[in-house]
Amino acid sequence: MNGCPPIAAACRVASAGRAVVRSLPAIVARAFLVRAAAWSFATFLAFGVVAAIIPHPVFGRSVPPEPFAIAIWILSAPLMGLVAATYGPRAHAAPGPAAAPILLQPAAPSEEGRGATTATIGGMAAFIAIGCPVCNEVALVLLGASGALTVFAPLQPFIGAASLGMLAITLGWRLRMLSSGGACQVPARG
Repeated sequence: MNGCPPIAAACRVASAGRAVVRSLPAIVARAFLVRAAAWSFATFLAFGVVAAIIPHPVFGRSVPPEPFAIAIWILSAPLMGLVAATYGPRAHAAPGPAAAPILLQPAAPSEEGRGATTATIGGMAAFIAIGCPVCNEVALVLLGASGALTVFAPLQPFIGAASLGMLAITLGWRLRMLSSGGACQVPARG
């Protein structure tokens, strides 16, 4: 991968960032930006309400949100929105002849599955990272209340950083696939 060692995560993130910058002219279609904004807002609101970062009367947090949790919440929503928007119809594609059938061929399962799996794990990790450590039932059952605060809570910033990395890598991968024409897309309705 561009001369990078296979385990050099920083090199992969840099490569993903370069792919985003190279793909900007191709993705600045209005429909793409609207989809990305809608998904980002939905993710921001859903994660904020469920993790009780946004106060509401239904339930609250036992432990107030840490600054890193708020940062991960704010940074992960646009990344998830952009990744979700790459699965929409290609707005800038020229329509073919009306009588021509549309032939859809999925990408190789390993390629398409890799991006979807990485994005899913990244989104779940972001949710775990922003959540209240003693409200996480799995951590509470495995570690107890004091263990959740002393063992799980210090790991949350690292989980959050890993989630942001996975989402950024997935976004770069999806944009690179879209720019080369190799990603599965939903056909535009005409």
